[in-house]
Amino acid sequence: MALIHSCEKSGNWLFKHRGVVPVFVFLVCSPVLLCTFSFWNYWMYSTGTVIAVTILAALVSLAGMAVRAYTIGATPRGTSGRNTGKQVAKQLNTKGIYSIVRHPLYLGNYLMWLGLLIFIMDFPFLVVVSLVYWLYYERIMFAEERFLEREFGQQYLDWSMTVPAFWPKFRQFEKGDVPFHFKSVLRREYPGFMAITLCFTLVDYIRAILCAWMLPEGLFTMSWLRPSAIICLIVAIIVLVLRYLKHNSSILAPEENRD
Repeated sequence: MALIHSCEKSGNWLFKHRGVVPVFVFLVCSPVLLCTFSFWNYWMYSTGTVIAVTILAALVSLAGMAVRAYTIGATPRGTSGRNTGKQVAKQLNTKGIYSIVRHPLYLGNYLMWLGLLIFIMDFPFLVVVSLVYWLYYERIMFAEERFLEREFGQQYLDWSMTVPAFWPKFRQFEKGDVPFHFKSVLRREYPGFMAITLCFTLVDYIRAILCAWMLPEGLFTMSWLRPSAIICLIVAIIVLVLRYLKHNSSILAPEENRD
């Protein structure tokens, strides 16, 4: 098998599992790292530094969610789908956020995970995971672009020559034809919101337990109701409400020409 076909085949396989593999890797790796480098780094930081880093991490992850929300809320049917069975593209979208970056959803994903990596406070881990992320999604992007090239030919090639794959070129933004639909975001993005919130909460509790364990009777005096748990509970309630509305009412029903 030629290398180009091998890369496309592996990219399509990763595309089908793109929602599962990153979470699995994080859940496997983060507890080990939190018990080593991350824990000792955290122990040496002042309270003010920890708060500042936490705020920065949350803002970066929220920026990633905002990128995904804008992409999904202002893109017509046939693009930016959550399909996993196969590549789908009924039309080539070149306006809106797609006028400044070819893969905005993957950019949004990276920013969400980058916020979590900042929160872990382990720079070597951040670098390693960023490299793994790039290698992982590079294959997926390769497979997607091979598909789009076959579907749209020269139209795709002309667009791809002027729009960067991952890092936006803001000065060439062109307003899209589709108005922003907030209901599309609410209907489609709550699983990712819940997942990243759970990951932040998991990291916070693992770190708190490790820090308390180092102190005399620390685990007995530790407050188990942490702010992260309260936030996670609030998000979980919101997610349950959105899920109920999606499946049991017409409030979040798709708009015309939407997903």
